[in-house]
Amino acid sequence: MNAAVEPRLPPDPPPAPLRRRSGRLQLLLIVLVTVLPMVMATLMYQLQFWVPEGRVYHGDLIGDGRTLADIGVEAPVPRWQLLVSTPDACDDGCRQLIYLARQIQIGLGRDAGRAQHALASPQAQPADYDALLKREYPQLKRYGLDPAQYRHERDGVHLWIVDPHGNLVLRYGPGVNGKDVLIDLRQLLKLSNIG
Repeated sequence: MNAAVEPRLPPDPPPAPLRRRSGRLQLLLIVLVTVLPMVMATLMYQLQFWVPEGRVYHGDLIGDGRTLADIGVEAPVPRWQLLVSTPDACDDGCRQLIYLARQIQIGLGRDAGRAQHALASPQAQPADYDALLKREYPQLKRYGLDPAQYRHERDGVHLWIVDPHGNLVLRYGPGVNGKDVLIDLRQLLKLSNIG
């Protein structure tokens, strides 16, 4: 026989204080999920704890906001730049870095237009080398360099990666491996929306 089926009523809503407590708990969880990571990141940066020991870049990271002007170079920087700086006339190490900067730019392939190579020195190069630069490196930008200001930074020949805002990003010495610089620059271009 057919049993009579009684209609089921929806369960009674929880009392108002229980709903209010549940809403407060949800709000607290949302605030913790959004604010706690920011507070932890700030503390990690300020107190230098849980900072990874490894690094993925090959040069010396310049993370203190220094710009080209801080090393004595006054130049417009419309794109990423591979800048060779020397406090004197260009010696063998400087010449090798100029060659390397051009090769790195070529090695960027389709991103080569996002970067340029440049030389900053306080004096004109010897006539024979100047003629070679004009012939072999027609796209090389040349800038003046204030030697007194540059000596405060670090004496010697360096290759710098400079962002399109003129900020110094990475510094390399004369014996750097070009593949390492190319890897670093590709990573910066990949992560950057500027230049």
